[in-house]
Amino acid sequence: NECLILCNADLFLHVHDVSSAAPSTVTQIQPKEITRHSVSLSWPEPDRANGVILEYEIKYYEKDQNERSYRIVKTGTRSAEIKGLNPLTAYVFHVRARTAAGYGDFSGPFEFTTNTVPSPMIGEGASPTVLLVSVAGSIVLVVILIAAFVISRRRSKYSKAKQEADEEKHLNQGVKTYVDPFTYEDPNQAVREFAKEIDASCIKIEKVIGVGEFGEVCSGRLKVPGKREIYVAIKTLKAGYTDKQRRDFLSEASIMGQFDHPNIIHLEGVVTKCKPVMIITEYMENGSLDAFLRKNDGRFTVIQLVGMLRGIGSGMKYLSDMSYVHRDLAARNILVNSNLVCKVSDFGMSRVLEDDPEAAYTTRGGKIPIRWTAPEAIAYRKFTSSSDVWSYGIVMWEVMSYGERPYWDMSNQDVIKAIEEGYRLPPPMDCPIALHQLMLDCWQKERSDRPKFGQIVSMLDKLIRNPNSLKRTGLEGSRTNTALLDPGSPEWSQVVSVLDWLQAIKMERYKDNFTAAGYNNLESVVHVNQDDLTRIGITSPAHQNKILSSVQGMRTQMQQMQGRMVPV
Repeated sequence: NECLILCNADLFLHVHDVSSAAPSTVTQIQPKEITRHSVSLSWPEPDRANGVILEYEIKYYEKDQNERSYRIVKTGTRSAEIKGLNPLTAYVFHVRARTAAGYGDFSGPFEFTTNTVPSPMIGEGASPTVLLVSVAGSIVLVVILIAAFVISRRRSKYSKAKQEADEEKHLNQGVKTYVDPFTYEDPNQAVREFAKEIDASCIKIEKVIGVGEFGEVCSGRLKVPGKREIYVAIKTLKAGYTDKQRRDFLSEASIMGQFDHPNIIHLEGVVTKCKPVMIITEYMENGSLDAFLRKNDGRFTVIQLVGMLRGIGSGMKYLSDMSYVHRDLAARNILVNSNLVCKVSDFGMSRVLEDDPEAAYTTRGGKIPIRWTAPEAIAYRKFTSSSDVWSYGIVMWEVMSYGERPYWDMSNQDVIKAIEEGYRLPPPMDCPIALHQLMLDCWQKERSDRPKFGQIVSMLDKLIRNPNSLKRTGLEGSRTNTALLDPGSPEWSQVVSVLDWLQAIKMERYKDNFTAAGYNNLESVVHVNQDDLTRIGITSPAHQNKILSSVQGMRTQMQQMQGRMVPV
């Protein structure tokens, strides 16, 4: 008995029969307890469950946010405690139920305001009567909670695994899950749900700062009534677009609009009701991280660089916790503001990397940025948070080398072959050993052996708190089983002269420079530093880095062969 129902969002929903329909709407939400930082809620079962209720989903947000930034909490019971709220703040709550047939509609909005006065603490003016009542009330509450827990355990029809999953969800309150906009039958619904519509009259385009796949990227100003004027970046959709191009263009806004983190680029809103169609984001004064680092080569302290990496790692932890896989994490897709805060950007996954100059076709079809991508993602298109961790290791290398190109001028096929054979990038010049070790951990062949983003952030925090740990540089701590991958590091045993070495790294143009400076054997070359190269007339930063990376590689091979340190 298939019937057709017209919903409020002008979407058509096919329902095959009553028994397979989603549950009806929850009609009421009641507050059980409200404190400064939490609200405890309960609600009745929907009038028409249409099956066994598997879980409830609570959506909440600050009233003045108008759903622009909301959080999701899931629970297997008809109650939940929402923690981490701001005091004296109005919050709006919606609840919906889920059965095997899917989610029902969210309830209407229910508004509750958190308290502002903290509960009196012992020694801070609380009277004995108040303390006695508080203690007695706490005991009663604990007894009630224990009894409710025991009863719910007895009544539960779910397996132990399901219970543990629900408990984990409850413990991870406040973490919402990413929703793929391409799962919507009508992509415009995703845009309406996750992106705020902005009146075009509020936007002033000032200048073109770049050209993207879909059109121009501009800088400008946004002045929303009642708010201060801010600088923004404006992506525009070029004229003559197809429906697919419009859908793909706006998909990035549908993705970005779900994120709310200081290290994720912030979506201000979209313009879809007039032309040109626009995506409005916060403006990042220093542009992309790779270009910014190349422009400021050598100008930052190690702590500043680690701080940038920490910010990127924090943003990626947030995305990973939301079950979002970026797939194209690279320094070119990190933006930097005037305070050196790094923010992850480029969420237009629908473009399948077609506009990425670093992407290359693979044997399985499609494009992948080979130099930043984990081997299992290249071979099997298996993209996970672990493959993002591999890419993060490459970003670490880019940052510590001030924007050098990973694997230099090697071909993509040579990179794939070398990675499969166990080779890895060497540490950039003056890179602390602890950071290169973290890179190597990110580049473990088995994805299960790679650290999680939470562990990466914790490690970087430890290094920042203990700056002395960042002073040890060099390669003496590198693993011998991850031989250096460097087109400028030929096998030490195969090179017998300075000319042989320069030819092996394609730098023979500088043979006269080395000869004139008295570098007549390889033993003298391994002591070369950047100042020496500048002194003998090698001033190109790219050539200096290539030569010095090769020197570091040869020095390590000498250490391994001789079993001792070579003085620098």
